[in-house]
Amino acid sequence: MQKLEFLIILVLILIFLIPQAMAKDLNLTIVYDNNPYDKKLETAWGFSCLVEGTEKTILFDVGGEGDLLCENMKKLEIDPKEVDIVVLSHIHQDHIGGLFDFLKENHNVTVYLPESFTKEVKKDIEKAGAKLVEVKKPAQITEEVYSTGELGKRIKEQSLVIKTEKGLVVITGCAHPGIVEIVKKVKEIDSCDVFFVLGGFHLLSMKESQIKEISKEMKELKVKKIAPCHCSGDLAREIFQKEYKEDFIEAGVGKKIKIENAFSEKTIGK
Repeated sequence: MQKLEFLIILVLILIFLIPQAMAKDLNLTIVYDNNPYDKKLETAWGFSCLVEGTEKTILFDVGGEGDLLCENMKKLEIDPKEVDIVVLSHIHQDHIGGLFDFLKENHNVTVYLPESFTKEVKKDIEKAGAKLVEVKKPAQITEEVYSTGELGKRIKEQSLVIKTEKGLVVITGCAHPGIVEIVKKVKEIDSCDVFFVLGGFHLLSMKESQIKEISKEMKELKVKKIAPCHCSGDLAREIFQKEYKEDFIEAGVGKKIKIENAFSEKTIGK
């Protein structure tokens, strides 16, 4: 009888542990931002975020200065050669300026950029040895990662979406089309709830009442966690922190965010 009880307990333990062992975390590291976080890193106007744990390692945006991007990567012990894909949100210099210094370190990458980028930029990327993919409509990048496609009218911009077991993770560059509009578009593309939104929200020039309304709308859209940085502004960060409380994540250069058990074996598709 004791042996049977032992076997039952062992089976139950295995049933609990095996799915966890097979699960994989999503790791996000802000490599470049104008907001400080890790004191050993330099700040500068712009944004870049490393995405690890997905089928391919992705660098979303590359900041404005290549030497600073590469130096911050070095201090964070990130090997540029480990990056498989670069995704550029939009054509502004503070998001693409570091690209060619990065490509000197690793040109064996695929660069996903909005179709509206200039011919000159596209040619220079190909000359540097990288593969180029132009994005206009929502596009699959890997098994669990896709682009929203070009959004906005005056400034065309794409955002990155990662499908996890906990919901969708959205990374924005500057959110020129509007952060609420981006989240609404994501929910149109995929019916899953939005678990986490990280990046620039483009709220620097907005009044307190406008930012409060946006924060309210994000709550209504059931965005669980939030981490505004880059062009979001201090006022917006304060307002979102009050609204989201423990679900607000302070973000700045060097910030590392781990979403545990984000992917099952089926999700990764390996």
